[in-house]
Parts: sequence; structure tokens; C-alpha cells
Amino acid sequence: MASIRPGDVVTCDFPGATAVKRRPTVIVSSDIYHAQRPDLILGVLTTRLATAAGSTDCVLQDWSTAGLHGPSMFRFYFGMALPTAVHRIGRLSDRDWEEVRKCIRTALALS
Repeated sequence: MASIRPGDVVTCDFPGATAVKRRPTVIVSSDIYHAQRPDLILGVLTTRLATAAGSTDCVLQDWSTAGLHGPSMFRFYFGMALPTAVHRIGRLSDRDWEEVRKCIRTALALS
């Protein structure tokens, strides 16, 4: 498998609030984390743009270049998976990845 990097868009079976379903996610764990741990930390991507609630959600501007099939947003909702359980479909653009990182910093009270 090709190296998985922060900002990559992958599909996997992701546990949601009510069920597990195959969905697109973004790798939010760092290269340092990957070198030291066997798993990946994933942030959920959703097409439910109408549910964007605030500063910890962000609508992706370049969703099609990330390998997504329709307008999507990042939601601050995390899960974990092994690298063998994910399939890489694309990568967030630099501007979308920066917005996702801003959402994460806001949600976790990081400066």
C-alpha cells in the first residue's frame, strides 16, 4: 500500500452515531504518529452541507479534486482504523487541508 499521509482522503467502514457505514474520511494523524502507532486517526467527511453548524465544520472548496463524488464538508467527528482497512481515493487541496486543521485547532482549544 502506498504511504498514507495527513490530508489524504480515504474510504473505510466508519462508526457513526447510529451505524457503521463505508464513507469518505480524511487522515488527520501526523507522519510522526504513523511512525509510532499501528493505526490512523480519521475525520469524517459528509455531504450533509445543510447541517454545517459552526467553526468546527468546514465546507470543502475543492471536493472534486479530492476524489469525492459531490460537495462535501469536514465535520469534527473522529474515528480510527488500521492502514489495511482504508482505501485512498485522493487528497485535500492545500487550502481545504488548512481549513480542516483550523477546525481541529478550534475544537481542541489549540493555538
